[in-house]
Amino acid sequence: MNDVITWLGDGANWSGGEGIPLRLWEHLLYSGIALGLAALIAVPLGLVVGHTGRGRFLAVNVTGAFRAIPSLGLLFVGIMLISPQLSGEASVLVPTEIVLTVLAIPPILAGAYAGVEQVDAAARDAAKGMGMTGSEVLWRVEVPCAMPLIASGLRSAALQVIATATLAATVGLGGLGRYLIDGLSVRDYTQMASGALLVAALALTVDLVASLLQRLVVSPGLSGKAAGRRTSVRTTLRTSGS
Repeated sequence: MNDVITWLGDGANWSGGEGIPLRLWEHLLYSGIALGLAALIAVPLGLVVGHTGRGRFLAVNVTGAFRAIPSLGLLFVGIMLISPQLSGEASVLVPTEIVLTVLAIPPILAGAYAGVEQVDAAARDAAKGMGMTGSEVLWRVEVPCAMPLIASGLRSAALQVIATATLAATVGLGGLGRYLIDGLSVRDYTQMASGALLVAALALTVDLVASLLQRLVVSPGLSGKAAGRRTSVRTTLRTSGS
């Protein structure tokens, strides 16, 4: 641990073309692109499946199948199939992003369709009774009620992508995984441990930021905050009344 602290405190590791800030930026870039693409695909699909009930069986099975795929094996298959069709850095970047996107889709898709599917039927009926159309019921009732699970799916996908993005270094890309691969090649275990610690710290930081964003987008009535405040107020009134 002392060696790791010394390595992280060395200014030479925080500058230059292989410095921690650059590797961190590369890692976030790979992860952000994949997470954004996965959200664009999985969230609308999950909302449609949850709202209509159609394709649920297929969505559940596809989600389970994707989760069972070995990440490293899928990456090498993507490299073999896609890389020959491209040139330069794109020959490894494109298949890597495709693999990360595929791995991020299952938790996002599951959160979206499960969130909409579990909306109270009475809320849907009340919305329809007020004259709302199907799309209005979806966006004004179901999506707000489903936000806790949608946000949870995005958080889970973000953590999985950040962890898996370390594999990008195995095909010649950057990111924090470079410290693991380069350290292994020269048996620099201090560098490897430091890289692993940086990945873990990044994942924890992203999860913390995501949890804060989730509090902002989820209604207090759904998170239980409102109920807790009402209970606190009633308790205070009873205490003061007695």
